Amino acid sequence: MRIAFVYDAVFPYEKGGAQKRIWELARRLATDHDVHLYGMHYWDGPTTIEREGVTLHGVCEPIELYTEGRRSILQALYFALWLIPALLTKEFDIIDCQEFPYFPCFVAKANSLITGATLVITWYEVWDKYWYEYLGLKGVFGQLIERFTTRLPARIIPISSFIADDLRAIGTTKPLTVVENGVDFDNLQSIPASDTSWDLLFVGRLSEHKRVNQLIAAIPEIERQIQTSLTIGIIGDGPEREELETQAETLDIESEITFLGFVDADRDVIAHLKAASVFVLPSIREGFPNTILEANACGTPAVVVSHPENGSTAVVDDGQNGIHHRPNS
Repeated sequence: MRIAFVYDAVFPYEKGGAQKRIWELARRLATDHDVHLYGMHYWDGPTTIEREGVTLHGVCEPIELYTEGRRSILQALYFALWLIPALLTKEFDIIDCQEFPYFPCFVAKANSLITGATLVITWYEVWDKYWYEYLGLKGVFGQLIERFTTRLPARIIPISSFIADDLRAIGTTKPLTVVENGVDFDNLQSIPASDTSWDLLFVGRLSEHKRVNQLIAAIPEIERQIQTSLTIGIIGDGPEREELETQAETLDIESEITFLGFVDADRDVIAHLKAASVFVLPSIREGFPNTILEANACGTPAVVVSHPENGSTAVVDDGQNGIHHRPNS
C-alpha cells in the first residue's frame, strides 16, 4: 500500500510523543509498504529525501511551532497552505493525518475526496471546553474547529481508551480504533544508566501547562518531611525555563535542581531515566505520554496528577507502575 503520514513537526528535528510515534510507525511500515511523511523541511538538501525506507517531503521551510508558549495558529495555517500543492492530488491508499493543529486535516480531506484515499486522523487530546481557558472567548472557534475536524475522516485513531471516551463525550460518531503508543523495550535495555543519579526527574517541554513550577514549589516541603535534601533533574527547554530557575533561587533550592536543558540524544534521556528513582509529570493535561512508558521500561515508577482531563492516569496504574497524586491546587 501507499501510505502518507501528515504532521508538520518531524522527528528527530522536533522531539515529542507524536513525532516519535509517527516515525516509529512509518519506518516499520516501510519494510512492506511505500511510506511517505509530509512535514516541514528541517533537513539540509533536497526537499524530498529517503530515510530508513521512508520518503520525507519537506513542504515548506520550518518556522517556530510556538509563540509565547502556545502552539502558533499562524504556523499551522502556513504549513497547511504549503501542504496544498505538495499533497492535494498525490495518490495514496491511506492518509494518516495528525489531529493537531487541525488545518492540515482539511487539506488531507480534500485529497481523499479528489483521489479516493482513505483518510484517518490520529487523535492525541480532546480540548473541548479547555479551549476557553486557553484562548478566552476566542476559544469558541477552537472548539468548533475541533468538533468539525472529527467529521472529516473515515476513521479516528485515538491513542488511548481515555481519548476515545473523550471523543465520544463530545458526540463523535465516526468509527474509533484505539492504537496506543509503545516503546522499543529491548533496545532500551541495552542503554546503560547515567553516572549521575536523580531522586526525581522531569522530562518535557518547559511550558506553563506542564506545571513544573508546582514540582519545584513542593520540594522544600518534601525535604522538610523526609529530613534530607533531594537531587532533581529537569530535562527540557521552553518559555518557562528562566522563570523556573528564578523560582528555584527564590526558594533557595537551586543547588538541588539541575536544569539539563534540551538533551539531543534519545539515548542520553533514557540513561537519565534509568538513573532516576522517580519520574514526575505534574501536568494535568496529557494524552498518552511516551515518557511514562519509557520511564517504566527503565524500571522507574511515575508520579502523575489525578485530574479528569489527564490521560496520564490511564497509563499509570495507581500503586503498580506509579502513583496518582491528588493535587491541592
